[in-house]
Amino acid sequence: MLTSSTRLLRLLSLLQTRSHWMGQDLAERLEVHPRTLRRDIDRLRQLGYPVEASSGVAGGYAFRAGQALPPLLLDDGEALAVSIALRTATAGAVGGIEEPALRALVKLEQAMPARLRQQVDALRSTIQPLDRVGPVVEVSVLAALASACRDQLRTEFHYEDSKGRSAQRSVEPQGVVHTGQRWYLVAWDRTRGDWRTFRIDRIVGAPQLGAHFAPRASPDGGDLKAYVARSISVAPHAETARVVLHAPHAEMSRRIPPSAAVVQPLEEGRRCLMECGVSDSLVYWLMALDVEFEVLAPASLADRLHVAGERALRCAGAAGS
Repeated sequence: MLTSSTRLLRLLSLLQTRSHWMGQDLAERLEVHPRTLRRDIDRLRQLGYPVEASSGVAGGYAFRAGQALPPLLLDDGEALAVSIALRTATAGAVGGIEEPALRALVKLEQAMPARLRQQVDALRSTIQPLDRVGPVVEVSVLAALASACRDQLRTEFHYEDSKGRSAQRSVEPQGVVHTGQRWYLVAWDRTRGDWRTFRIDRIVGAPQLGAHFAPRASPDGGDLKAYVARSISVAPHAETARVVLHAPHAEMSRRIPPSAAVVQPLEEGRRCLMECGVSDSLVYWLMALDVEFEVLAPASLADRLHVAGERALRCAGAAGS
């Protein structure tokens, strides 16, 4: 049998794992009588934790947000995952959270049993992160935009484009997407009357939150990651390349990042269609894939491939002679 204090902590932890617990199920998990469970619920309420009760067939208990963050009980795997995430955050792409993440990491590791601290020390000594890639965004800006997306609040901000020109934008934010290098806001641009992606590191100053807006159907059927991938890999370029890759979609989608191109399966399953912007490096990138391919468009890409192939043959011939 658990002691009273241990049982309270266990009860508090269980209440946080679901939005609603049936009373009988909760009592069985704690291996106590329902009357004991009711007394423990009352003790939690006396300590200031808002636990709501409902009666009837579907009655039970639900933990609601209160005035203070309750203690969390983590198993070994959860504690390791949080530790790794906090350590990554101390050198991440979100500015302003490095010090809070470090303080939280110190508190967590001080409370860890010796067996877990040894695993954390092993991870710390073996995992060597690369230098940070991509711009840093301010945590206050990211938090404000996330709140606006959640609460469906119109948002205004000064936005600086790739040429350094700043303009006031009024949007209805839909979601925030991280590509691994940059943070993007997906929003309905009220001035242009269309969906847009905004690099969050180009937002100048603090966003201003306004009135509520009626929700819209999200672009790409709600797949904001796919929408951002298409926006940054295809839309910014003057020409769009359409190339059939003679390799399965599953293989190519693993090798080609969404930020570089959009890859779609073809009906027969053995080939796939790649769409991306035409750039000077595309020719050499296609060759590096080391698969057969067929250029559908544009003709200028086929011309570039011919020029590159002739140059490669001349260089190979010169080396052989």
